[in-house]
Formats: sequence, C-alpha cells, structure tokens
Amino acid sequence: MAEAGLTQGGFGATARRDAWWLEMLPTIILIGGFSIYATARAFEGAHYLAGSYLSPFYSPLIDPDHKWWPLSPAVLILGFPLGFRVTCYYYRKAVYRSFLADPPACAVGEFWGKSYIGETRFPFILQNLHRYFLYGALVFLVFLWHDVWKALWFDDGFGIGLGTVIMAVNTSLLTLYAFSCHSLRHIIGGRLDCFGCAKAGLAQHKAWSLASLLNVNHMWFAWCSLVSVGATDFYIRLVATGAIKDLRIL
Repeated sequence: MAEAGLTQGGFGATARRDAWWLEMLPTIILIGGFSIYATARAFEGAHYLAGSYLSPFYSPLIDPDHKWWPLSPAVLILGFPLGFRVTCYYYRKAVYRSFLADPPACAVGEFWGKSYIGETRFPFILQNLHRYFLYGALVFLVFLWHDVWKALWFDDGFGIGLGTVIMAVNTSLLTLYAFSCHSLRHIIGGRLDCFGCAKAGLAQHKAWSLASLLNVNHMWFAWCSLVSVGATDFYIRLVATGAIKDLRIL
C-alpha cells in the first residue's frame, strides 16, 4: 500500500524524488542560505550602523548602549518581519514543498506514506496568525522609509550615496511584497461579495483592484525582497567595518 501511494500518478518513487530535488534545490539553497546569514547577523549585534545608514535587520534603532536586554537588539526586532515571511502564503508553499515534501506538488501522493493534514495541527496551525504579523510588518515599513529619509542626510548636508539607493530599492521591494500580500488583498476588499452593497464600496474596489495587480507578482516580490534585505544588511556591514567605502553619488 505504501508503494502504491508513492507511485501515484504513474511515476516511480525514485524518479519523483529526483524531479522534486532538481526543482526545489534553488529554493532550498536560497531560503536556507538566507536563514543562516540572517540568524548569524541577528545575534552578532554589531556593525549595523554606518553613518546615516541603518541595517534593516536592526530597524528601528534601539540604543546600542542598552543594559536591560542582554542579547542583540535584532532579536527583539525581527519577530514580526520574520513571522510575516514564515507565515506568508507563498513561502508556505515553497517551504512545504522544498524542505518537507509535504506535499511535494499538487495532486501528487505523499513521499512519506501518510495522509496530508494541511495546517490543522500544531505547529502548522499557527500559520493562521499571518494577518497579525502583516499588521506588524506594515508598521515596520514606516520605520524603514524613515531610515531611507535619514540616509539622505550626511555630515555635510543632503546627499545620495550608493547605500541610500540600496536602502531605497530594498524598502520599495519590501513595500511591494507587503502590499501584494494575499491577506492584505482579502482585508481591503477580497472578503466582500458585493462592492456596491458595502460602505465605501467604490474605494474598497479600487484598493482591491490595485492589490490584485500587485498580487499577480507576489512571488517575485517575495524572492526579490528576500535577496534585497540580505544584500542591504551585507552592504551596510561592509561599510560599517571599513571593508569598503560608500560611493557618494550626490
């Protein structure tokens, strides 16, 4: 019976596993690599401030001389942004398929000879907290845009450096990622059966339509913002340690 489950759809178990690894290897490398890097940087607790540049892992800035918290300030900060990504509808699919093979694909039998339980049991039932992490992520966007504004000011006044551009691109991608979120699309209008029957229905329809346009590219915003937030932190760390000098554009 187990073998029958593994060969569902006419494919042999070995062939299916090989195809799954080839398809999911880039996802495993990217998510796994980012997780290792972000964890290391979060606990490093240093080299996150370079002049007016602040790493997104450490935003909003907590007093570097804090005495009441023994660990890195990033440990306090990353909860909501990390929770938002972990519970994201797209990342759920990517993680379930790549790291757990549960399920490996749509309409494909389980590798492990068990029934698919979805998100009905602990800890996966916690994925339903996604919308609450979304609220926190939207608040953090305000801080990140404030950081971009501060990155326009140097000791000699207004200016633009390469770090400014990198931070602006990263925050733009994070904003697009958040505003293309399936949960946000549902909250601002997707839950309605009749826009004309609701208060402010026209405004909600416009907001929902815009979110729907962004939602089409949610996967790309998810990947691009994942790369950009890590690259932004890495650039600021290089500048903060003196490994490189920031290029002043204006």
